[in-house]
Amino acid sequence: MAKPVIAIVGRPNVGKSTIFNRIVGERISIVEDIPGVTRDRIYSSAEWLNHDFNLIDTGGIDIGDEPFLDQIRMQAEIAIEEADVIIFITNGREGVTSADEEVAKILYKAKKPVVLAVNKVDNPDMREQIYDFYSLGFGEPFPISGSHGLGLGDLLDEAAKHFPKRDTKDYDDDVIKFSLIGRPNVGKSSLVNAMLGEERVIVSNVAGTTRDAIDSQVTVNGEEFVIIDTAGMRKKGKVYESTEKYSVLRALRAIERSDVVLVVIDGEEGIIEQDKKIAGYAHEAGRAVIIVVNKWDAVEKDEKTMKTFEQNIREHFLFLDYAPIVFLSAKTKKRIHTLIPMIKVASENHTRRVETSVLNDVIMDAVAMNPTPTDKGKRLKIYYTTQVAVGPPTFVVFVNDPELLHFSYERFLENRIRDAFGFEGTPIKIFARERK
Repeated sequence: MAKPVIAIVGRPNVGKSTIFNRIVGERISIVEDIPGVTRDRIYSSAEWLNHDFNLIDTGGIDIGDEPFLDQIRMQAEIAIEEADVIIFITNGREGVTSADEEVAKILYKAKKPVVLAVNKVDNPDMREQIYDFYSLGFGEPFPISGSHGLGLGDLLDEAAKHFPKRDTKDYDDDVIKFSLIGRPNVGKSSLVNAMLGEERVIVSNVAGTTRDAIDSQVTVNGEEFVIIDTAGMRKKGKVYESTEKYSVLRALRAIERSDVVLVVIDGEEGIIEQDKKIAGYAHEAGRAVIIVVNKWDAVEKDEKTMKTFEQNIREHFLFLDYAPIVFLSAKTKKRIHTLIPMIKVASENHTRRVETSVLNDVIMDAVAMNPTPTDKGKRLKIYYTTQVAVGPPTFVVFVNDPELLHFSYERFLENRIRDAFGFEGTPIKIFARERK
């Protein structure tokens, strides 16, 4: 089920990026006391009191020489279109400005819940200044300080009250859901149609035809699958174009609903930087991943072409070394039949459980082969390992000191687990815990 979405909106330089970073707990947005310094809309997942949600920082969108009010409208348009709840940020030190009133006029038309926050209220003596903000017409203003983290709990409590009850279609647990993500015009919709065997999704050479995720159910050899087609993702500088403006967030929502994600690459055009960023969304979400190289029929080939292209993918997608690669053509339907079996394997591995006793035999053999590292004379001791979750498979290694499990040795253990159990197509996670 897709997470609720909160958008942070307000005129430039009211502290939107600082508040965004406070809520997500890390410095993702650029923070500087210069209006318009945040050049991209930034997305991140966040949590508040068992509420998982996506957060959008709409600060300072750069749209060239467009007038100031057009910039404000662009921010508000993104929030109105995509958010379930809008947090409207103002500046308590400057009072209500004409720009705040312009933002308010636009948000009136949103028909979405709006929570008003007055930022830079750093001490109790300033709280009387917030009463002027009632004039904006959004009810009680919440005094906050993004730089000190004050008042954000009350603000998020209010925002969470407005989270919708999702009526996203639910499917049986045994139905495998997979989505197709990738840049515009890499052939995702054509690939869906080829798999379905019918023209259920509009196919066009104009990038951006598919604007929303579309679910299509298909039965193969008696097994049910759900295909979630998504709008293509553009690079950041183009994400605000009218047909593609919201495709990134919609793709993220589709990823959240998927068991397996197909990262589609244009074989004719080759790999570009945006492909890696798109694939990173699926990896970070912990979904099973298959890399699909489409339009392979249009590539001039010899006996080394496929191997060279595969090596190129492995070099560029180091974080997806577990993901199988399939070369196909949606146009000619060549190798289309290989996808469903591969999706099934990736899904099974994504939810696979390993017996604790067998797992510990593998780990102990790995330690015997490559002894644990030492740091400042102290050696890492691994007592036992257990699997604690699936989707993706997650393992906890109980040790004498978690700080001693360096990344390189953790990677070694992951490789040994993969050698023993496969797990093709799915990421696996390993956490170290001190044995009490």
